[in-house]
Amino acid sequence: MKVIFKKIFSILSRVAISAALLFFVFRQVDEKALLGTLKNVNLPLLVLAFLIFFLVYLLCIFRWQMLLKALGIHLPLKRVIISASGGYFFSLFLPSTIGGDLMRSIDLAAHTKKTHEVIATVVLDRLSGFVGLVLLALLSLLFGWRYTQDKSVLLSIGMITLVLVGILFTIFNSFVYSKISKLLRSPGAGKIRQLLTDLHDELHYFKHHKKVIVYNLFFSVLVQIMPPLSFYAAALALGLKINIIYFFVFLPIIGAITLLPISLGGLGLRDATTIYFFAQIGVSRDLAFAMSLLNFFFVLIYGIIGGLIYALTVRHRRIQHHQPSQLHPGRK
Repeated sequence: MKVIFKKIFSILSRVAISAALLFFVFRQVDEKALLGTLKNVNLPLLVLAFLIFFLVYLLCIFRWQMLLKALGIHLPLKRVIISASGGYFFSLFLPSTIGGDLMRSIDLAAHTKKTHEVIATVVLDRLSGFVGLVLLALLSLLFGWRYTQDKSVLLSIGMITLVLVGILFTIFNSFVYSKISKLLRSPGAGKIRQLLTDLHDELHYFKHHKKVIVYNLFFSVLVQIMPPLSFYAAALALGLKINIIYFFVFLPIIGAITLLPISLGGLGLRDATTIYFFAQIGVSRDLAFAMSLLNFFFVLIYGIIGGLIYALTVRHRRIQHHQPSQLHPGRK
């Protein structure tokens, strides 16, 4: 009963945070100006932004399949697409992208009977995405600092970089990992400690597959390049013409903040941060909010498509009998 209550409270609190943030955002914009901006949008450029955004999903699916194969989970691309599509759909209603990751982990783990391996690929998939995001942010800051020179931008990128370094050391550095494991010796931390141990063991396996890691990071950087390009095309569709470097500096920060599991699918949080950062370079709140709304519209459409794919393949998932894949020869 307590578990159910906690889950309900968690969902309601995120709904409340998203609603509060949206209420705050709407108080900051001129609704008539916003509607006027959206009505006059350039449709060809909007379609271009929509198609660029679609590349994010394609690249993420191929990146995940690459990791699955590295751990000996050989599945048809169709099956990976189905699980990923379910994740995209559920991420609309669950906290940030973490909720979607959880659902695709559950779906594919039930299908393959390799829970630890599947979870490890999902975690590394998300982690490599975060590495790509930080790399892009640092490179963009290096080449675009003369355009921004804003302390909040520097602080934000510094913080997400430190978070990444901490995560990498915790998972891949044996000394740091052992120290953290000792801190999780309390009885209540049993499940967390076991999860950390399983993830450490599975992710450590990738240290011997540097080629996979290099390809994965390459895909991750490509994935992170797409949102700034899509945002830039959307901005052009709205009649906003500013240097593209701002999108490469701001979008990784906005993306990192949106990952925080405190809102419903990043709703409200994405809008508030978009308005804040683009306001630093003189973009009106109306235009910044319009860009964010278009981005959410893209997410919503692809999420709905993902939900349809997932729902229409229920029978396929039930009758499909997966033959357990042979693990890599180096694995036990």
